[in-house]
Amino acid sequence: MERVLVSSCLLGRPVRYDGRAKTSPSDVLARWLAEGRVVPFCPELAGGLGVPRPPAELRGGRVVTEHGDDVTDAFLRGARLALAAARENRVRVAVLKEGSPSCGSGRIADGTFGGGKIPGAGLTTELLRAEGITVFNEDQFAEADALLRD
Repeated sequence: MERVLVSSCLLGRPVRYDGRAKTSPSDVLARWLAEGRVVPFCPELAGGLGVPRPPAELRGGRVVTEHGDDVTDAFLRGARLALAAARENRVRVAVLKEGSPSCGSGRIADGTFGGGKIPGAGLTTELLRAEGITVFNEDQFAEADALLRD
């Protein structure tokens, strides 16, 4: 059975910067969980950041907090560990949280901490894609499931 890397926050784990989860109501995700397919992962926690933590956004290729602290190294470490988990579990599909500087796959925060979004991808998504892993967001569980069935 093929496994899928899934953002821990989508599984109801309170790992986001604000200490909350973003639990997905997806029936596909529920089925994957029942089948034992899911490899839960939070790159930001794996990279050494705590919960809660200051909000961070991509700006000029770096990840910075709203206070101006550069946390790029922790984000890159988390991305490398996500790739290691994907390789260990022979993952070719991931479903990650949209908008995140780690996990965003189509849009990310604009770097101003004002709530704006721009086209782009987070550091974990970029690394996974560079290694041939297809990354979907939480609104694309059906598409991810269809790819697994191919």
